[in-house]
Amino acid sequence: MSVRPSALALTPLLLFLALFFGAGLYYTEQGDAMGFYRLHAPVAILPAIALGLWIAHRAGVKAMDTLLQGIGDSNIVLMCLIFLLAGGFAMVTKQIGAVDAVVALGVGALPPALILPGLFLVAGFLSLAVGTSMGTIAAVTPIALGVSDAAGIDRALVVGAVIGGATFGDNLSVISDTAIAAARTQGCTVREKFRENIKIALPAAVVTLALLAVVGDASPVEAAEPASPWLVLPYVLVLALAISGLDVLVVLTVGLVVAGLFGVFFGPQDYGLPTFTDDIYAGFESVVEITLLALFIGGLGALMKASGGLHWLAAQISRLARGNTGRRTGEWCIAALASLTDVFTANNTVAILISGGVARDIAERHDVPPARAASVLDIFVCIVQSLLPYGAQILLAASLAGLSPLALMGKVHYCWLLAIVTVLFMVWPSRRHRQTSTANG
Repeated sequence: MSVRPSALALTPLLLFLALFFGAGLYYTEQGDAMGFYRLHAPVAILPAIALGLWIAHRAGVKAMDTLLQGIGDSNIVLMCLIFLLAGGFAMVTKQIGAVDAVVALGVGALPPALILPGLFLVAGFLSLAVGTSMGTIAAVTPIALGVSDAAGIDRALVVGAVIGGATFGDNLSVISDTAIAAARTQGCTVREKFRENIKIALPAAVVTLALLAVVGDASPVEAAEPASPWLVLPYVLVLALAISGLDVLVVLTVGLVVAGLFGVFFGPQDYGLPTFTDDIYAGFESVVEITLLALFIGGLGALMKASGGLHWLAAQISRLARGNTGRRTGEWCIAALASLTDVFTANNTVAILISGGVARDIAERHDVPPARAASVLDIFVCIVQSLLPYGAQILLAASLAGLSPLALMGKVHYCWLLAIVTVLFMVWPSRRHRQTSTANG
């Protein structure tokens, strides 16, 4: 049966965004600093799923079968398994003291001019290893604030460097939920997305390091307390295995087991098998929300696609492009879609899950390679998310530092520079594109 384009089929998504964003505004106006996280996304999406079922039924689609097929899609299930293992790995490494070891070893003995760049690198490495900007900000910010007070550096500058580093690592991490979601929704591997992403992120990071070296005026800081360097090895192992091309499920499983063994031999004295298993389950619990949302989004996306919503949206994008089917137009459309979705959801993974299917359709229509589409999608949601004054990253950092979220927006130098570098990459034609243009001319 041919699918008939329908704008009505997209209304469930609009309902979800309205509920999620509307509740966030309401609670924020009531004085709740974390108002955008009072109504959990898996709950906010339930009325949208009900509406999607009704619209699909009206369109002659087998609504419940379509919903269940979307929830059980192999890409969605694999994504959820990765989320669970990544959550377990992050929790175990945190509990055995690996996070503290990375921070302590990274900050110690830095000369004053390198304090801000050093904090950026520490946050970047930790976020790259554990795949979460939130966890990195929570771990590094308290240490960074102590460094700030000891060195006499503006707190906003220090915290901005930490947020920037956390964004850099999260955007590139092969076990980050955003990277996984972007790669899976666009039909490429995380390794392919990493190779495309680093071409853009690395120049932005280098410029950021140079800028951070000159914007702060610091005094010497006492070295951090000694920490066992062995506890850093689980992170190094995960990075090495992932970059080598090993399946991400195998990488996380090996990392989880190795982290547990290192916890027994080099971690807290009372760390044993019962504590290890408890930490794994606590890690699973920490990603329950995003796992449930991924399942529900898979079902809702299938309903909207079967009802003609994605076909209608693709037709509108083609109309806006005014007949231009070039790669550059496709990349701009993906960037705008990712940015707008994140503005309304205030969650980078949620934004990717919602916009991923449409972004893939845009990429196919405009000949954007899957890895490039995944890279653009992930970069722009990370940029927007890390600059939103009501986003979790800035809210958490501002709360820990006792600063206004608005005061931090201008200090996250890496995110602004990443946006500039990405736009330049999108505007500047690739070698293959230039050669094709020359041949046609």
